[in-house]
Amino acid sequence: MREEPKNQPSCCAASRNKMEVASPEGRTLNTRITADEAKFRDKMVLLPGGDFLMGTEDEDGFPWDGEGPVRKVTVDPFYMDSHTVTNAEFQQFTEETGYKTEAEQYGWSFVFYLFVPDDFSYKVQQVPNTPWWLAAEGAFWFQPEGPGSDIQERMDHPVIHVSWNDAIAFCEWAGKRLPTEAEWEYAARGGLEQKRYPWGDTLTPNGEHYCNIWQGNFPKENTKEDGYLGTAPVTAFPANGYGLYQMSGNVWEWCSDSFQKKGHANSSSSKVMRGGSYLCHKSYCNRYRVAARTSNTIDSSTGNIGFRCVTSS
Repeated sequence: MREEPKNQPSCCAASRNKMEVASPEGRTLNTRITADEAKFRDKMVLLPGGDFLMGTEDEDGFPWDGEGPVRKVTVDPFYMDSHTVTNAEFQQFTEETGYKTEAEQYGWSFVFYLFVPDDFSYKVQQVPNTPWWLAAEGAFWFQPEGPGSDIQERMDHPVIHVSWNDAIAFCEWAGKRLPTEAEWEYAARGGLEQKRYPWGDTLTPNGEHYCNIWQGNFPKENTKEDGYLGTAPVTAFPANGYGLYQMSGNVWEWCSDSFQKKGHANSSSSKVMRGGSYLCHKSYCNRYRVAARTSNTIDSSTGNIGFRCVTSS
């Protein structure tokens, strides 16, 4: 396995606590409205639960992230969304509740630099140590690249620019919850044991792409061999053995657990994210493997973080 790097910046997802910006005065979340628990159940898959081997000691892994050791874990049966929450679903949530995301309350979110137009007129600020992330004024879930952008042609794409707090609010409205990290990994494995990806150990079986990640030279050029530069529709690639789409790539997915990494204390303000995103590349952030993990603070939002929901059976 790889040695721990010294002060390596993360391509995974930028964090608000790295930026010298003020929090919104008197910032509070809107009143959360819990919907009937039947809402959006038609997209849920029942997973049988049971024992599985969680974690990895893969030579391509990141041991300092806490990926290992491999251990037997038991999960109870549960239902999981077959795909991440879409823009269409999140729009319904905001229309019914008047909810404002934390990005909207802060007034900005993180956007990958290639997505910011050359003639932009809004304020952007580069992130320390990760120049490919820009804190872009007016970048929200409904205008993902900032003012002038929209989601009209992306209603079936995953909602992005949502914080952990935003995801919790949606879950409460929908009568659902975020998955635990163990539930997420059990689901991502799709019934396979100790495989690197949800479909097996080969990234592109028979030369075919099974997930939306970066191809080319990160962060300068994405050759889009998988067909996408940014997010893809939530069902654009084959489902795994449990009928779950894009458990690798596309967007990072929030989990309910607080994050703990090897040799560090647990932090309740930092939550687990799993699955990798369209910005992951083996040369830098090989975290689209099912055992890979990272985290972010509960109020952070970026253009490559989304979520999916679960319920207990």
